[in-house]
Order: sequence, then structure tokens, then C-alpha cells
Amino acid sequence: MSHYTVLQTRLHDTRLLLESLADLGFLDVEVHETPQPLVGWLGDFRQQSAEVIIRRRHVGQASNDIGFARRPDGSFEAIISDYDRERYGEAWLGQLSQRYAYRLTRETLAGQDFDLVQEEIDEQGTIRCTVRRMA
Repeated sequence: MSHYTVLQTRLHDTRLLLESLADLGFLDVEVHETPQPLVGWLGDFRQQSAEVIIRRRHVGQASNDIGFARRPDGSFEAIISDYDRERYGEAWLGQLSQRYAYRLTRETLAGQDFDLVQEEIDEQGTIRCTVRRMA
């Protein structure tokens, strides 16, 4: 039985989290009002629970569910098994955080009447956006 590790994030908005997960290829993600138990690779219910869940069938063969549980401060913590951390560990959470920050930035700029003029992604994955505000 794999042990689950809890990793702190700076993700707060459920919609932006779902959109960011979709950017990384996770289109079928469950969202619950109350935490639901995560399921291990043997189909067993684990003691860990989360409001946002990527079920194991979408994670990979012999994988466990990946969960995002709401903390008292409103942020999510990622709950990932040790087995799945090899593929969905710090680097993957970094990519997820980057997509979240990108989506949050775009939303904030649009709310301030900025239009995206140009967007480029370099070979390191850095995103450069040119925006303008119409007066």
C-alpha cells in the first residue's frame, strides 16, 4: 500500500485549478462540496480525502487517486501517493502552478481591460505576453 504525501500549494480557485489540470491533460476531474475518500491502486478506500479528485484510472496503470484538499486558509494541498510522486511530484506541481499563474494573470489583466496582443513560449517554457489597454 502506497503512502500518501501532502504537498502545500498556493492554489485557491477551484475553477482555475480545473482549467490548469485540463491544460496538463486531465479533463475528467471530480469536484465535491465535501471531501471524498481517495482510492488506492487496489481499489481500497484510503483515509485521505479531497474535494478535487483525479481518479486513478486517469492517472496511470497501478496508480492511486490524486487529490486536492481545501485547507482552512482556502488554499489546496495536493495529496499524491509516493508511487505517483515519481511522475506527479514537484516538477509536475510546478507545471500545474505555472498554468494556474498564467490563467490567473490572464483573468486579472482581462478584468483590467487589457487585451492580449501577442504570446510567445520559449524553449525553456517561459511564457511572454504582450498586452495593451484600450483607452
